[in-house]
Amino acid sequence: MIGRKRPKTGADGTEGSGADRRAPKAPIPAYQRGLGLLVRREHSATELKRKLRDKGAESDELDAALEALQRQGFQDDRRYAEALIRSRALAGQGPVRIRAELRMNGVPAADIDTAFEAAEAAGLDWTAIAGRVAARFGPALRSAGRGSEALKQRHRAMGFLLRRGFSQELARQALVLGEDDVDPDEPV
Repeated sequence: MIGRKRPKTGADGTEGSGADRRAPKAPIPAYQRGLGLLVRREHSATELKRKLRDKGAESDELDAALEALQRQGFQDDRRYAEALIRSRALAGQGPVRIRAELRMNGVPAADIDTAFEAAEAAGLDWTAIAGRVAARFGPALRSAGRGSEALKQRHRAMGFLLRRGFSQELARQALVLGEDDVDPDEPV
């Protein structure tokens, strides 16, 4: 009988592994699951609802859990918005893109406005962030000189900044920073 495995037997002499005899796990309550998600990072109420619904939470239990989490201060859309703004700004994204992401995640407009005001009051400078992002195009812009190649490089840089979520005004300011001889009203 070489090559045949003997069936595993438990302490009571029955076949099968110990894992087969375990009782099924009880479902995790929506409150506990929501708290576990919020421990890892901030979530908007809409995002948290979606994740809990995807895990099989019933509508009534989900609403009660979310209300309890908000009442206890564990979930707050304004705090979520502030954290997302800081995070995305450090990653070089602009206010237009961040606002869109917050709206997409169901954050109320009042909370978005309050979070942006708080971030700007704390010293968040969108012009400086746009300038830092635009700095990667500095060598290409300087080497291009003034001809059609320069215009092509400026268009490329402007498109990049716009896609990153900066307004056209901020993108222009960022491209003009450090270029004393460039007219800021020049079409890009």
